[in-house]
Amino acid sequence: MSPRARGPNTKPEAAEGVPPIIFGITGASGAPYAVRLLQQVLAASRPVSLIVSAHGFRLMETEADIKSMEDLRSAVGPDAWDDLVTPYTNADRGAPPASGSALSSGMVVCPCSMGTISAISAGASRSLIERAADVALKERRKLILVPRETPLSAIHLENMLRLTHAGAVVLPAAPAFYHRPEQISDLIDFVVARVLDLLGVKHMLGRRWDGKTAR
Repeated sequence: MSPRARGPNTKPEAAEGVPPIIFGITGASGAPYAVRLLQQVLAASRPVSLIVSAHGFRLMETEADIKSMEDLRSAVGPDAWDDLVTPYTNADRGAPPASGSALSSGMVVCPCSMGTISAISAGASRSLIERAADVALKERRKLILVPRETPLSAIHLENMLRLTHAGAVVLPAAPAFYHRPEQISDLIDFVVARVLDLLGVKHMLGRRWDGKTAR
């Protein structure tokens, strides 16, 4: 699939030669993870190709009072957004993330609904998020999926196993407690830090386990 031109105001897809991270947000509960992760990726000066599904916006409105791309821009910081974020509509399957010839530094879907996991595992490619994930798998690029669902059915588990066999990393939004969290943000940062590590994005979120108690 060939990418479509986005007009004269198109921003470069990479900063200083670094391809963008493709960032999808879908309708699974976990909007605070998405906002914090995007903040940290931008804080590391990494360019982002951002795709939010319709259910992703509904989720962010419910959990974080974010109703639009402009609200999300304000939440993560407009200056970094304007320098590093290129948003795409989820219906645009001709956008650059839909093509293997458009380089990326991998893709993350956070949060990732079970419906999205099902579609990616089947290769449905009905939306830009699904197609971009399909591209990441076929190009052998990093694909990180962050589901937040419980309990899990056999269908959920089989879909996640299929994706793991295909090369994806399934990272459930399951915070730990050995670091002695004191507030909700500590739990959010634990999960976000694991995603950042897998993306190869430097961060300063929390301390790493060294075999000793957190205190």
